[in-house]
Amino acid sequence: MLIELIVPVIRLEAHFSRAGEAIAAAGGQTLARWLALEMVADGPASVAQIARRMELTRQSVQRVADLLQEDGLTEYMDNPAHRRAKLVRITPRGQTTLRTIQTAQRTWANSVGAEIGEADLRHASDVVDRLTRVLTMRLADHRQATVRSSQPAQE
Repeated sequence: MLIELIVPVIRLEAHFSRAGEAIAAAGGQTLARWLALEMVADGPASVAQIARRMELTRQSVQRVADLLQEDGLTEYMDNPAHRRAKLVRITPRGQTTLRTIQTAQRTWANSVGAEIGEADLRHASDVVDRLTRVLTMRLADHRQATVRSSQPAQE
């Protein structure tokens, strides 16, 4: 049964990505830049922290963070916890841009959500959350098994 869900979910992700790009364009941004702004909207974070939250590579987030900084939407600031890893902080201009995108997002989400219905959306969200937890646990178990199998045998 799970196999019958995988392809539709992948197709759904593609639709969400296209919608996200269109929504981000309301603020003159891309989906990646929008998501990075969201990650620092409530407070500064290092590029590595942003990457972990988004489950992306640090290098890809660094490129986006640099572009946001060049456009004045974020700024780098000293990190008291780490001398070399600067924190990314949203600027007032970045907050204005993010609010514009969030307004477009709410309009889109309310429109689509009204067609599906709250009960079905809550149920779908619960199922996705459960699947995510199971897959996360399995990945962690697999990584532990891989580490154990690569360690030399002890006598």
